[in-house]
Amino acid sequence: MKIFLLTHEREVHRATNTGAIALDNANEIVERILWQRLDPNKILTQLIENNQAILLYSKGSSSAVSSELPIEKSASIPLKTPSEMPAVTPLAIASDVPSAMPIEKLEDYENIIIIDSTWQEAKKIYNHSTYLKNAPQFTLKTTNDSLYKLRANQPKGGLCTIECIIEVLRMKGRDKIASELSLKFEQFNSHARN
Repeated sequence: MKIFLLTHEREVHRATNTGAIALDNANEIVERILWQRLDPNKILTQLIENNQAILLYSKGSSSAVSSELPIEKSASIPLKTPSEMPAVTPLAIASDVPSAMPIEKLEDYENIIIIDSTWQEAKKIYNHSTYLKNAPQFTLKTTNDSLYKLRANQPKGGLCTIECIIEVLRMKGRDKIASELSLKFEQFNSHARN
């Protein structure tokens, strides 16, 4: 399994980027790809063309994933605070999925793409990346808001990148690494507020 963080170049240097937690602690699973408007990453485009990658998105949003991903609130995956997560424990933000496009099962894909950036930059990445619009799409569903509070203007129901990664890992049965990343996120969140 591979999670690709399609990252805006400005996001790489931000201290508030939660994708870095996964890169530092799960780099055998998570890989960062810098987004380039005029030169799309050949690996991602090929995976999408061959129906071998899925894009995390939010049905209710008007953009394409960020490090604060909007996730549908009608859902069934209850988020827990990192300390409540069991020891063995997005995405793009896309506009509404066209009715002709079937909703895919995340479990059927070994390659997951999450757009990692601010809300505004993520929308730009999605809108300027035709290949992402051709990708199969999946939305995480949760009943709780994000625990991440380090950036302003987060949409209600939005999850940050690391929270989406943790949920994907749980869905894929990678509970141990999901739990480890949850603890790292809890530490990151508490230190950044102090």
